[in-house]
Amino acid sequence: MPTSPSVAPSPASPPRVVRDRRADLIVALVALALAFWVTSGLWRDPNTRAVTVNSSDQALFEWLLAFGGHAVTHGDNPLFTYLVNVPDGVNLAVNTSITVYAVAFAPLTYLIGPPATFLVILTLNLAATALAWYWLLSRHLVRSPLAAAVGGLFIGFSPGMVSHANAHLNWTAGWLVPLLVWRTFALRRSRHPLRDGAILGALVAVAFSIAAEGLFFTALALGVFVAVWALHPAHRSEARAVLPTFLRGLAVTAVVAGALLAYPLWLHFAGPQRFHGTGFDAVIHSEDVVAYGAYPRRSLAGEAGLGTRLAPNPTEENSFFGLPLLLLAAACFVALWRRADAGRRATLWALGVTAVVFTVLSFGPEAKVDGRRTDLPMPFDLLGHLPVVNAALPARLALVVAPVIGVLLAYAVDQLRADPPRRRSAGRAWWAAFAVALLPLLPTPLLTVEREPIPRFITAGTWQDYVSPGGVLTPVPLTLDVYPDGQRWQAHALAHRQGEFAIPSGFFLGPGGPDGRGRIGPPPRPLGALVDQAGRTGLMPIITEGSIQEVRADLRHWRIETIVLADEVHGAKWPVDEEAIRRTLTALLGPPERVDDVWLWRVPQD
Repeated sequence: MPTSPSVAPSPASPPRVVRDRRADLIVALVALALAFWVTSGLWRDPNTRAVTVNSSDQALFEWLLAFGGHAVTHGDNPLFTYLVNVPDGVNLAVNTSITVYAVAFAPLTYLIGPPATFLVILTLNLAATALAWYWLLSRHLVRSPLAAAVGGLFIGFSPGMVSHANAHLNWTAGWLVPLLVWRTFALRRSRHPLRDGAILGALVAVAFSIAAEGLFFTALALGVFVAVWALHPAHRSEARAVLPTFLRGLAVTAVVAGALLAYPLWLHFAGPQRFHGTGFDAVIHSEDVVAYGAYPRRSLAGEAGLGTRLAPNPTEENSFFGLPLLLLAAACFVALWRRADAGRRATLWALGVTAVVFTVLSFGPEAKVDGRRTDLPMPFDLLGHLPVVNAALPARLALVVAPVIGVLLAYAVDQLRADPPRRRSAGRAWWAAFAVALLPLLPTPLLTVEREPIPRFITAGTWQDYVSPGGVLTPVPLTLDVYPDGQRWQAHALAHRQGEFAIPSGFFLGPGGPDGRGRIGPPPRPLGALVDQAGRTGLMPIITEGSIQEVRADLRHWRIETIVLADEVHGAKWPVDEEAIRRTLTALLGPPERVDDVWLWRVPQD
């Protein structure tokens, strides 16, 4: 039990500060070790390895790092570019631009390349999330470093975090959440609302740049928690007393964040190439009711064959806590409630309501049970059409539940550590329950695969002889989420200071989806469709004179100067038949040239 400030510490025990620093170091080492363990498959060779289930998003974030650093160092706009999706360009403010990461890590990107920088950030994200939660818990919520470690490490390596470690630099930046929580509650009794509000405003701007959807969820969760906490009878008078100070701080936050984000917000809601809502099906991307009690695939339980396929894809296992942990969390809540005073009960009540609200919202517009739609309407159906909400995937709302469980676990361990010796023997059952609930969730490394190398035609800079400065080069198949090579090549050229070439199409979210919503990439055109058919099926499509004229119109529309087919094309979802693509393009454009390790077609410019 921590020593009272009025009592001198025993000579046999180190001072509290020393014990805290030792605990801090141990937790930091454990967090780093777990982060390296989860990402170990990529560390074998960052430049040639890719996440098996999500190599397209990995390529996108690598491109964002290269483009963002290039834009800042060359005085270009980091939030809008015409290097992708010629001639319309891409509004990165409505995409996940991670501008802060791109700028902060630009020197590293130029030094070791985008793939290695991506891996460094991914690994640090996981470790920093666990450490940030440990810091918040140990410094503000619990007395026991062990309790803070259990809560922080669980949150940092919860199933949802490990799932999104499949290439999502935005969602793995969970270290932002405890900082936002800390600075928000610092406004309650702030003696310097101008300073504290400005700090929170700057933090909001950073969070918007890295993970805007995560920031939105955090704001919603804080709103629910604060409202429930403030309305509880134990805190109503306190809430009324601190409300003016709190609102003054929030007003400063809004002004500072608004000033810093004025241009990004304008681009997001009113700029070119914007869209409202996404093309993702909210029912497909909602959390299955059974998923909360299921085990994730990248865990000890998953390796033992207990994993399920209840998520739409392996990067979206947002809950997957396992039934033992759900039972343990409920038992912790009940045990803490029974021994809590009115003030602690208000906190527990707010945590419980927040968890229930976000659990129900994560079920989406209609509930799914074990993969089957029930046609039972859910509360999200009433909210899903609202602005901003219509751009969120409901399943990801389950990510809010993990920190609530982590805080409950920390509170419970703190109580167990504070119990007198006569009660600690009864605590053995609790420790056993913690082991049964948490050990199956220990993460296992992400699945990785060797991806096709960037052609020597690009790495050696030969491309510069075939494209005018800033001209348009396209790989085939055209760049999309399923064919990410174009942005990988462009990222390499930008990061190695070779110069700029533009590409048609690309992996991005833009307008053109159903009902005015967004879609991945631009609307398809004939050239892309013909090449995709050949590469996907291995069969050469029927080529007519009409097909040739449509393809020529596409080339003029995109202002393409050079078409490039690599010997090995990376297909993110299926293998690509390069020979069928070469035969198709030969029928459309004539025989290609062999340059370095690629086939190349030059396009005459009118």
